[in-house]
Amino acid sequence: MKALVWHGKRDIRVENVPDPKILEETDAVIRVTTTAICGSDLHLYEVLGAFMTPGDIMGHEPMGIVEEVGKGVSHIKPGDRVVIPFNISCGSCFMCSDGLQSQCETTQVRSHGTGGSIFGYSKLYGQVAGGQAEYLRVPQAHYGPIKVPEGPPDETFIYLADVLPTAWQAVEYANIPKNGTAVVFGLGPIGQMCARIARLRGARVIGVDLIPQRLKMARRHFVEVVNLNDHKDIAESLREMTSGRGPDSVIDAVGMEAHGAPVGKLAHQITSLLPSALSEAMMKKTGVDRLSALSASIDTVRRGGTVSVVGVYGGAADPLPMLKLFDKQIQLRMGQANVKRWIDDIMPYVTDGKDPLGVNHLATHTLPLDEGPRGYEMFQKKWDGVVKVLLKP
Repeated sequence: MKALVWHGKRDIRVENVPDPKILEETDAVIRVTTTAICGSDLHLYEVLGAFMTPGDIMGHEPMGIVEEVGKGVSHIKPGDRVVIPFNISCGSCFMCSDGLQSQCETTQVRSHGTGGSIFGYSKLYGQVAGGQAEYLRVPQAHYGPIKVPEGPPDETFIYLADVLPTAWQAVEYANIPKNGTAVVFGLGPIGQMCARIARLRGARVIGVDLIPQRLKMARRHFVEVVNLNDHKDIAESLREMTSGRGPDSVIDAVGMEAHGAPVGKLAHQITSLLPSALSEAMMKKTGVDRLSALSASIDTVRRGGTVSVVGVYGGAADPLPMLKLFDKQIQLRMGQANVKRWIDDIMPYVTDGKDPLGVNHLATHTLPLDEGPRGYEMFQKKWDGVVKVLLKP
């Protein structure tokens, strides 16, 4: 089969690789009909490459048709249409039973001290072959796959794999009070959906970004927008828009690759140029993130407010402004999305023909799998107004 394969920094190739097979009785194999490039895939494309091995298959946002199931799988069968959550979780351990599927004790990667395994996401998360391919082996298929109805296009359901539950959890964690105000830093796919979900719940939402296409998309969904380039002190500007005290909640949907942080940028560049063993050690023991968005979030939120971090950070020793967090009595919540926990809440909005979350209008580019490397470059360099790239095997 064809797959997108990692070979180094900014080096993703289309290659022929062996077809996946059933290895465990709880496995399934699906034929991928749509898969997506995620913003966190760009971290593997850049600074997190230390944990990748040439030949690793990329991608953790797939959906498709079930081809085969192991004898331990009964809730799906060949021919079913399914979305595959990016979490690989068993559904029955302590963590899964507590709604923390991203921390699944069955698939935790204890060798790296990380949570549950993730498709296509490096040694840190199990080095499981990803879904940017024609076929995908799905471990823990007795629990993970989400059956979806025939009829609507893949674009209606594909975001159940990651984008929607990640955004939903970020809004939940943001603890926005009734009729409160939320600021969303970063209007990529996750930030767009965070803003739409918060708006749907009745909040006043202000989105912050510096890319015109993203600002325009958010504005179409009745989100107030602020162009970062137009403000010398973004936190002060946002306080002025919120009665001088700041918003009740702030969602950091940017993460480690924020613009405007030259020291962090240098750390990224140095890390990505080191040999893998040294680079891996630097990521684990050194602060290498660009913390502009997180710092701005903490500065912006009102006293007693909540900061919800959904953007990915990768450094183990990044400095946090502990004095400011303590003094402002800020609540801070974060973590990988627990996909299956939120599906029942999200599904009614996805299957609503009125498309209240605008899922059918999030993707800006749809490419054949063969053009996946161009999709990565386009997404990384923000060419052609790109917000979300879907791939069709």
